[in-house]
Amino acid sequence: MTSDDNKKEGIVVEHLFKSFGRDRVLNDVNINIPPGSIHGVVGNNGSGKTVLMKCICGFMRQDKGKVYVNGAEIGKDEDFPESLGMIIETPGFLPNVSGYKNLKILADLGSRVGRQEIRASIAKVGLDPDMRKPVSKYSLGMRQRLGIAQAIMENPDVLILDEPFNGLDKNTVLKMRKLILDLRDQGKAILLASHNAVDIEELCDRVYEMEIGVPPVSVPGKNKSVPCSEMHIFR
Repeated sequence: MTSDDNKKEGIVVEHLFKSFGRDRVLNDVNINIPPGSIHGVVGNNGSGKTVLMKCICGFMRQDKGKVYVNGAEIGKDEDFPESLGMIIETPGFLPNVSGYKNLKILADLGSRVGRQEIRASIAKVGLDPDMRKPVSKYSLGMRQRLGIAQAIMENPDVLILDEPFNGLDKNTVLKMRKLILDLRDQGKAILLASHNAVDIEELCDRVYEMEIGVPPVSVPGKNKSVPCSEMHIFR
């Protein structure tokens, strides 16, 4: 890792390209999400939001360009970011065991957190860590909250949240927004995708609009908008 890479804290995406056959989905994407900030991506289904997130997480390799997470180049220095929590698409869990047991199994794979941290993350999202109900009996909202608990349980430096409020009722959404703002204030770098304009307005410091077939358009965040030149998505 070079001295320049050490300056690339949070999430840095440089000149990212990704195509599927003849369809170019990401076209010279550039973003910089420093620690202690929330950046949002909005756009219709198929506009490239999830592809971008998968490239950042190391689940998908870009055709050209670089992705850095906390100074490490993904695919070169690390295959997957070391300190990253995520919700991408619908969270998947073992159906026949409890939420706590699901997170315990995942935590044991990394050996980074123990029982206390797992219980605390479950409680933070408003679930009971002692509940023995299997996940197959959870509502959609409960599963989504468990997904958020999974994303935060190892206290990662970076969070990738793809539609984290799906299936949540109004009161729970308000609580989860506060949780995400608290995480930002703790110094996390957060990339958020949401179809809900209020989520974007309330949470995001900067917002990127992704749309297939037309030049990118900046949209206002809570504090400021991003010039179109900072992100170029598909044409």
